[in-house]
Amino acid sequence: MSAENVVIQIMGRDYQVSVQPDEKDTLQAAVEMVNDKLQKLLGKNTSGSESTAVMCALMIAHEAVVAQRAAVLDMPSYKRRIEALVKKIDAASAVHEKLF
Repeated sequence: MSAENVVIQIMGRDYQVSVQPDEKDTLQAAVEMVNDKLQKLLGKNTSGSESTAVMCALMIAHEAVVAQRAAVLDMPSYKRRIEALVKKIDAASAVHEKLF
């Protein structure tokens, strides 16, 4: 697939970006997220648009890091739980075999 140029709008300003056709939806979601964060920062930050943009980027990056860490599985914990379940199953099987 070939990238195409699309115009997005952030805080009333148009920006032309290149995007793959199958990524348009995620781009639009990102635009909405940025606009939302910038709206929340307006009025709280009086030091200028560059500072507001940096704070917006920091907020989004923080949310991304939190989401990324939450998505990582605790494999050692899952392995311990599975091993404990296997032991319980083995013990139950041994008791069951003794009954018959």
